[in-house]
Amino acid sequence: MMDITLSKIANFVIEGNAGEIPQLVQTALQDGQDPQEILNQGLIAGMDVVGKRFKEGDMYVPEVIASSKAMHAGLDLLKPLLSKSSGSQSGVVILGTIKGDVHDIGKSLVSSMLEGAGFEVVDIGVDVAPERFVEVCLEKKAHIIGISSLLTTTMVHMPAVLHKLEQEGLREQIKVMIGGAPVTTEYAQQIGADGYAADAASAVDVARDLMARRGTR
Repeated sequence: MMDITLSKIANFVIEGNAGEIPQLVQTALQDGQDPQEILNQGLIAGMDVVGKRFKEGDMYVPEVIASSKAMHAGLDLLKPLLSKSSGSQSGVVILGTIKGDVHDIGKSLVSSMLEGAGFEVVDIGVDVAPERFVEVCLEKKAHIIGISSLLTTTMVHMPAVLHKLEQEGLREQIKVMIGGAPVTTEYAQQIGADGYAADAASAVDVARDLMARRGTR
């Protein structure tokens, strides 16, 4: 049975109530709760519900953003404690909007949802050159690269990221997921990406699946 404090944390994340969460997290820590349990059973449990409701059309972007802020209010307290223990994250994801494209909102939402699911996200911003994705991937020892594009004129740069991974001999190790308004499952298959996410909630499912499939092609 879930601890009542962790249950409250999850509910406040769902409600987007950022003001109450820091105190609840502190209370849980003072009560001897493991930081990983607070993350998993409180913050991630709440964001999982948010993701499902968002996917089903029962929550909308402003509500998801509020929930994301609430989740971060707790995550900011836990991060220093989680970093002391190995394996505290679901995986490391490099996230950016491809070269020539400066759209940010969708990518930021994906970033929040992934962090809410326990991933360590390195957001490298917008207008990111293909080689930069791979460079940061190497620096951070990432498991997944996530590429966003909101324009048909910029999505054509996505394959260059995969080509660069091939050149560096990293294609077998690093999974690549793509998304954005003009992007489709068919396009992902066409360029050889490992996954396609239609929205922020789906991105979490895809990332979890890719982590499970690491080491396979």
